[in-house]
Order: sequence, then structure tokens, then C-alpha cells
Amino acid sequence: MTIERREARQPWILLSPSLVTITLLLIVPVFFIVVYSFWLRTASGADQAGFYLDNWKEALTDPFYRDILLYTLKIAAITTIFCAVMGYPAAYFIARSKGNKALLLMLLMLPFWISYIIRTMSWINILGVSGALNWALMHLGIIDEPLQMLYNQVTIVLGLVHFLLPFMILNIYVSLEGIDVTLEDAAHSLGATRWQSFLEVTLPLSLAGLAAGGLLCFVLAAGTYITPVILGGPSDAMFANLVFEAIITQLDWPMGSALSLMLLVVLGALVLVYNHFLGMGQLMKGLGK
Repeated sequence: MTIERREARQPWILLSPSLVTITLLLIVPVFFIVVYSFWLRTASGADQAGFYLDNWKEALTDPFYRDILLYTLKIAAITTIFCAVMGYPAAYFIARSKGNKALLLMLLMLPFWISYIIRTMSWINILGVSGALNWALMHLGIIDEPLQMLYNQVTIVLGLVHFLLPFMILNIYVSLEGIDVTLEDAAHSLGATRWQSFLEVTLPLSLAGLAAGGLLCFVLAAGTYITPVILGGPSDAMFANLVFEAIITQLDWPMGSALSLMLLVVLGALVLVYNHFLGMGQLMKGLGK
């Protein structure tokens, strides 16, 4: 009996460092945010402890927050679609390459070696009024004066795609790597064209990786803060910018906590919907786990 109890405790002992870390760095901070969301900021600027629903009523009923939340989800969806359309061909090319696969993967990982902020700000030097693109167009005689191409919805999506595309490619690549290439050869031997074998064999088997990359890109895009600040205009704020504004600028921790939890609940609900229709088990299977 003692041996059985010892064996039963071993997994928990091995997991204890990870569980303690998750508890201290994730669960405890989220708990404090939940508590803060029910506090109230008084007219004097002090936070009044208690159980008040004022912050939640404002966050859930004010059309201002609702519209920005919908705008954030729209930007995240558009970004995910572009990442999927651009990422799948790149991942397929890398997965089916022979001899230079390691080099291609290294090139794909290179952007991660550069700060996300620096990568985002680089678009200012490219698309700005005095940027490289305007300079090239003017010297080619295509335009007479610089174009205003920054600080709008398009540049936000562009910056997010630039940031998230490697994540999509890596997820799809892992899924494609787990597909036995002999299945495609079998489809060819049965008379299928390359396009038919791709649609009937490769694409369905790689959908789990595509879905995983889509979920990751959507969640990261919906929670982004830096890209709208650098590349967006005054009317292009996303929901994370509201959280920053409430906590850092206005020092309204209760309202900022309520807004951050609101975004967390919405994204969590989307993950649950994904799990209901696709299932995390299928996702792990598709990634070759």
C-alpha cells in the first residue's frame, strides 16, 4: 500500500515546480485582477475596496466598449485569414523541400531574433511619407507627392501579419511533416492528379495544424497592443489599448481589470467553441503529439 501511494504521488511531485510556477505567475495575478474589477475608483482617485458592479455594468452596456471589441475581433479575423492564405503555401514548400529544409526553417525563425517593436516600427521607414516606398515611387515618376499609407486599418493588419505569419507557418509545417508522403503517391497511382491528391489527401490531413495556427494567430492578434499604437490612427484603437489607457494613463485599475477580464472571457469562449467543434485531442493528433 505504501508503494502504491508513493507511485501515486510521484507524478504530482514531478509536476510541483510547474504547478507552483503557474499558480504564482498566472492564477494568483488573475485572482487579484478579478478582485480589482469589483472595486470602485472614487472621485478623489483612490480605489475603494468592496463588491461593486459599476465597472462591469459600464463595460457591458456602453456601446463604446462593444464597438471596439467587435473591431478588435474583426481585425483579428482578417489577420488570421491573411496568415492562413499566405502561410499554407510557404509551409507546404518547406515541408516538401529536399536538402535545404533546415536552411528554410532557420530563415523562418530569423524574425524571432529581432524585437517585435523594432519589426513593427520598421514599417514606418517603409511606408512613411519619407519612407522607402514613397521614395521609390517618386523617383520612378509614378507619383508627384508622397502618399499617406500609415496609421490606418490596413497598416495594422499588415503589421500583425508580419508578426504572426511565422507562427502560422510553423503550425502548418509540423502538421504537414506528420503526413506520410506515400499517401499522395497512392493517390497518384489511383489516377488522381497532383491537385486532386492535395485536395483529397494533404489538405484534410493538415487541417488540424491550420486550425491550431489560426487559433494562435487570432488570440495573439486580438490581444495585441503595440501594433495599433505604432501603426494605427486615433480611431484604430483595439481593446488592449483600452486596458492600457485605463490602467496606465487614467490609473483606473478597477475599470482596467474589468476590461481585461472581459477580453479574456471572450477569447476563452472562442477557444471553448473551437474545442467543441474540433477538439484539442484532434489538434494534438494533427500536430503529431
